[in-house]
Amino acid sequence: MFAKKLLHKATKHHHHHLQQQQQQNLKGCLTPDDLDFRIAVHYGIPSTASILAFDPIQRVLAIGTLDGRIKVIGGDNIEGLLISPKQIPFKYLEFLSNKGFLVSISNDNDIQVWNLENRSVASSMQWSSTITSFSVIYGSFFMYVGDDNGLMSVLKHEEDGELLLLPYHLSAKSFTAESSFPDRQTVVGVLHQPCSSGNRVLIAYESGLIILWDIFEAQVVVVRGDKVLELKDGVVDCSGQPEHDLEEKEITALCWASSNGTVVAVGYIDGDIMFWKTSTTGSGKKQKTASSNNNVVRLQLSSAKRKLPVIVLHWSANTKSQNDGDGQLFVYGGDEIGSEEVLTVLSLEWSPGMETLRCVGRAEISLIGSFADMSLLPSAINNHGADLLVLTSPGHLQIVNHKNLSALTTEHEKRITLSSLDCPVVVPTLNPVLSAAKLISLVGSENTSKFLLEIATNVKVNATQKLAEGSWPISGGIVHQFTSPDGYVIETIYVAGYMDGSVRIWDATSPVLSVLCVIGGMKDVEVSGSTSPVSELNLCSSTSQLAVGSQLGLIRVYNLNSSPNETDRHIVTGIKQEVHKQPQGGGPACIASFHLLDSPVQALQYIDHGAKLAAAHECGRVAVLDMNSFSVSFLTESLPNLSSPVISMAWKSFLYDGGRVKSPKDAGPKSLDKNLEKLMFVSTKDAKLYVFDGNNRMINSKPTQLKKDTTAISMHIIEGSSTSSVEQKESTQLTKDVAAGNEPTSEIDQHKTEHINSGHNAMDSLILLCCNDALCLYRLKSVVQGNEKPLLKVKLEKHCCWTSTFRKDEKSFGLVLLYQTGELEIRSLPDLELVKVTSLMSVLRWSYKANMQRTMCAAENGQIAMINGSEVALLSLLKSDDDLRVTESFPSLHDKVLAAAVEAVISSSHNQKKKQGIPRALVNVLKGFKGGKPNNNINVSEDFKYGFSNLDGIFSRNPFPDPLESNINNQEDVELDIDDIEIDEPVSISIPTSSNTKQKEEGKRSDREMLFDGDDDEPRVRTREEIIAKYRKNAGDASSVAAQARNKLLERQEKLERISKRTQDLNNEAEDFASLANELVKAMERRKWWQI
Repeated sequence: MFAKKLLHKATKHHHHHLQQQQQQNLKGCLTPDDLDFRIAVHYGIPSTASILAFDPIQRVLAIGTLDGRIKVIGGDNIEGLLISPKQIPFKYLEFLSNKGFLVSISNDNDIQVWNLENRSVASSMQWSSTITSFSVIYGSFFMYVGDDNGLMSVLKHEEDGELLLLPYHLSAKSFTAESSFPDRQTVVGVLHQPCSSGNRVLIAYESGLIILWDIFEAQVVVVRGDKVLELKDGVVDCSGQPEHDLEEKEITALCWASSNGTVVAVGYIDGDIMFWKTSTTGSGKKQKTASSNNNVVRLQLSSAKRKLPVIVLHWSANTKSQNDGDGQLFVYGGDEIGSEEVLTVLSLEWSPGMETLRCVGRAEISLIGSFADMSLLPSAINNHGADLLVLTSPGHLQIVNHKNLSALTTEHEKRITLSSLDCPVVVPTLNPVLSAAKLISLVGSENTSKFLLEIATNVKVNATQKLAEGSWPISGGIVHQFTSPDGYVIETIYVAGYMDGSVRIWDATSPVLSVLCVIGGMKDVEVSGSTSPVSELNLCSSTSQLAVGSQLGLIRVYNLNSSPNETDRHIVTGIKQEVHKQPQGGGPACIASFHLLDSPVQALQYIDHGAKLAAAHECGRVAVLDMNSFSVSFLTESLPNLSSPVISMAWKSFLYDGGRVKSPKDAGPKSLDKNLEKLMFVSTKDAKLYVFDGNNRMINSKPTQLKKDTTAISMHIIEGSSTSSVEQKESTQLTKDVAAGNEPTSEIDQHKTEHINSGHNAMDSLILLCCNDALCLYRLKSVVQGNEKPLLKVKLEKHCCWTSTFRKDEKSFGLVLLYQTGELEIRSLPDLELVKVTSLMSVLRWSYKANMQRTMCAAENGQIAMINGSEVALLSLLKSDDDLRVTESFPSLHDKVLAAAVEAVISSSHNQKKKQGIPRALVNVLKGFKGGKPNNNINVSEDFKYGFSNLDGIFSRNPFPDPLESNINNQEDVELDIDDIEIDEPVSISIPTSSNTKQKEEGKRSDREMLFDGDDDEPRVRTREEIIAKYRKNAGDASSVAAQARNKLLERQEKLERISKRTQDLNNEAEDFASLANELVKAMERRKWWQI
């Protein structure tokens, strides 16, 4: 009993001492501070894409998704991904054009303003009610928001990043004189009228009521749509007769159908389309209602009784027509229920008097998938129409060129089908289907980088002519260049193999991928499996050779350093070898092909610095190929008792020295010549490890395997790692087992423990076998000796499907695991301690899909490349030492130079009051701002030219304020006539022609007298009828009269402020001119007579 206690105390003290020593040895291992999950590269459109937005000046496209992501696409392979904190669909998405901001509204009515420069949320606001309509005043920071309470509000995004809710708001009740009119009507559309500088807005209600509201005059201009409403004296009246015998029906879509805002197209739930005319001539005071019979035109796409609702409407002007209403209407919906899902394009022409509408052409666009959204991309060149971009599910873009759309008018009412083109993608994943991928580091391989850059130069020269027929209309964004092109070196490449046998290589050094070359299948030579799907890839940086394995067993070898004189191609089939001549080309040349087995190639590895290539086939046989003579060195027999396919293969060189294993770097030259051996480690899916020597012999007759049946997914050899911490773990475990038992340690166990703790004569390499439910770590020497017991084993709680190793530095290694639940787990090596856990959902908003691991790959520097549908993402695991440089390496989604140039043009055009268009000289200046991108003349709308300075003051107050506390009882006593003060207009002074003396006296009157006294007459008391006629209100509403008076006072104050500002500007300009004149005088005085 005493002996047991003494032994337990001794083992406990020894265990505590080993724990302290273990903690000291783990200082160099991976820590959570070393990790930083971030998306380095993202390409492709998410399958959940649902909504489009386009900035016609910056030429940038935004795509919102159902899972809270926004994809932003520009030119030159520029793509970015914005991820909202909430995983909620977006229902509205619009750019603040040329401002560098993007506004999104989610289904939970959360308004977010994104800063495109830093790719983050600049400001946000949670709306209290349900948002049912949204629009941005083009070219400004103002936004209209309509909700289900019938309220239209105004938001403004300040340049400092704050989102403000302005006091200005309108309700349906504000427009009506009758209290019986329903107050709670849903606002289904809010559109600011073109060519009105934001002064007019069209508001559409769900019931069919359409109101054109003048913001500056604070009154209704026209009312359309509802069967019982008409406009009387600027107020919507319910007592009149209907304009048309129309049914009250719900509005589902609307858009302007004229370039000047005189016609609005409205789609209804029953499939009808109405063209309502609005009037833009005359002031609000003198506006008269047009004839009701000419206010609307009905259009039906189908004569069927039951039609689909009109879901989306867009209109594009006919740039070749003189009529502002001529153009093309794009309609989704309105067809017969049960008909084929198509997008309809109508070419419409109005008669000269805008009395009749004629459809001169109709076309249908077949959709690839279910319709999601569409957007018009105005051409960057004036009078060149617009391209049509259609988004279908899942995440597919179709584009119809403006040339094809303009050809509709020549068909003369013939119904045709328009063909669309697929939008270009940077990294194809579905067409063709990507089957294998490799992320390869070229650090220290300058020759391979040089060869790839030469190939890429030839590819770009040949591709320029192919793109000359038509350019991609999305060309925005700026790529940052940190190094000169002459000194540029490729550090990382992404290689992808496809189901058609082709291979593509991209430069993945920066966040903007650029294709280096495309290698097609061997179609010029009849070789079995030449176009079969690619299953494995490998690159030798020493020889610049690329090996490509296929699912039919064919192995192709390409030389990236192809000289023009190298035209031989070696074809090896079984024991037969042939040499063929191949045509010269600009891309990599296929120098050899091997077809030895009809079994998929599972692993490829170059050995002896590229002198040999080892290929493991699924059937369990390994071929070693000589790359100098292009022959077969040896082909192993099938693995004994093979019951599952090969999954991994690795080679290792080491020395035998008296039964001890050493690394080749620890031996002298003589030892390398005599005892250098190469071992090949092969793992199968049933978690068995086989070891072969360099002479095609198995080291052990029995493979190393686990006692429990499991499924292996990968095998890794960890080189240069210190195994002391792992050995201490195993020794600690042995000590625990001894302390728990009743028998002392045997001699064999004591010898094993001493041997493990010494470990200095053994090679440091470890073998990590990753299974779906466990991680097993072996010492390489133990596997060679046939020891089946792992050095360390960790059981996994979830089903693992993919693993990879990475290196932070010479001492810190890591292991990344992907589970079928979508979780990503990082463990340190070699102790396999858990460091950090995240998920694909939290990083990318991805869910795990079956066989996703087949196209996953990783580089040694901690980058992971993965594919999900049409999306390609490169994740960076390690934290960068220079986070600022990492951020700056991302391409800019907003071109500040272009934005400043456009603002300068607009400011100059506004100041010079050239309303006919932008000055030609300034337009020519803009042509050179987007170097390398043709067709960048800017077509700025009329609203954008004139600015929106007048809206700040208008939106800063409520047009219908609450009644004042003090009511005015005697309205006949109102003596102040504010409307008589017209500050902006020249002061008209009555001058009798018979008296020159009075004219001189009038000229001597002070500005103050002329401003406040229009004439010498004293103010007179107006009658009650004059007051009613002036304010258009019932005399009984005293509060309304007071409100009008207050508004007029505010307007007068604004006019005075503008006069003061103009005076100050004139003073400043005079001072500047005087200063310039003085400087010129001084300069002329200093000049000598011979300089004049």
